[in-house]
Amino acid sequence: MTLRSILLLGAFAAVFGLSQAARADDCPNRGDLDTMYCDANNDLVADTPTDPDKLKTPSTIVFTYTPVEDPAVYAEIFSPFTKYLSQCVDRKVVFYQVQSNAAEIEAMRSNRLHVGGFSTGPTNFAVNLAGAVPFAVKGNADGFQGYNLIVIVKKDSPFKTLKDLKGKKVAHTSPSSNSGNMAPIALFPAEGLVPGKDYDFLYSGKHDQSVMGVNSGDYDAAAVASDVFHRMAERGQVKEDDFRIIYTSEKFPTSSFAYAYDLEPAFRDKMLKCFYDFRFPDEMKEAFDGADRFYPVTYEKDWKIVRDVAKAGGESFTKSAYDKANKGK
Repeated sequence: MTLRSILLLGAFAAVFGLSQAARADDCPNRGDLDTMYCDANNDLVADTPTDPDKLKTPSTIVFTYTPVEDPAVYAEIFSPFTKYLSQCVDRKVVFYQVQSNAAEIEAMRSNRLHVGGFSTGPTNFAVNLAGAVPFAVKGNADGFQGYNLIVIVKKDSPFKTLKDLKGKKVAHTSPSSNSGNMAPIALFPAEGLVPGKDYDFLYSGKHDQSVMGVNSGDYDAAAVASDVFHRMAERGQVKEDDFRIIYTSEKFPTSSFAYAYDLEPAFRDKMLKCFYDFRFPDEMKEAFDGADRFYPVTYEKDWKIVRDVAKAGGESFTKSAYDKANKGK
């Protein structure tokens, strides 16, 4: 390569670098969002791209639901809805079975997932790192569905309060989980139990695995979402009478449904109307504790309690925090 070529390449690189920086500087506000996204209107979620070439209108919609339990179970439960959605938007809809919260977030970040349900805690990472825009929670005419963080022990165990769990085997689910990790870290100290000090973190991976672990005696106690626990009992996976609940938190919103930020607006709005108009058939209402619809929510307003709990526990939802939480997983 000639000296002139090298100088030209250097000049091009400098100009390209400046143009990239200029484009980055065009974003007046980003907050905790990844550098891929912008939040000019300060609503805490990624703005729709202004460049038409960056908008997507998928011929096949990829949909999923948070892997709090066996993904195959939810593929069947959501079957009536995915069939309806396909007809409503005149597109093929496929249910993508993900095995972890991290896999679901990565799927949306890498444009392999267009819309899906994210667990309460991971919703925050999905918003900041994958451009997810929450728009609904399961609910009914009176409002959206929520859940509590509960701590379960075996009914015949000697544990009556959280303080009794010092030095015991207490299961959390995964680092990014709200009820399974972040809420216990934030809320337990006021009850006289400090996670990581009074007991070691034991990550089970999922809420149902925590419940089954207490049932089998692998754990003395577990912090889990109340809705998952009660659904498992209703399905006969465990007997509710075999357990005792020794702690119940305030109500949190349950899993969010979020779309990818770069969906073409007209297509996106048509899809959202399909979600809002749908009424759950009996089998879905039974599976979701009586919820009969997708109830409208916003991340800014309805996830504030979740962000506040995370902040109180010293947690954040940045890329570095996500990488740290999922290191080795």
